Amino acid sequence: MHVSADRTVCVGAGLCALTAPEVFDQDDDGLVTVLTPTPTEKGRRATRQAANLCPSRAIRVTDE
Repeated sequence: MHVSADRTVCVGAGLCALTAPEVFDQDDDGLVTVLTPTPTEKGRRATRQAANLCPSRAIRVTDE
């Protein structure tokens, strides 16, 4: 799994950081920051959930 985020479409809702705090954070402007682009097995479910919850679809999850 690989995680990336498009900060140009992020609206700062913060659902990603709340859902998967080990993978996502928000910067001072409230925009998504990917902390761990390759989550552990344990964090993968929360990462997929965060991507599904993102209102602007700024988070991209790909299987490697």
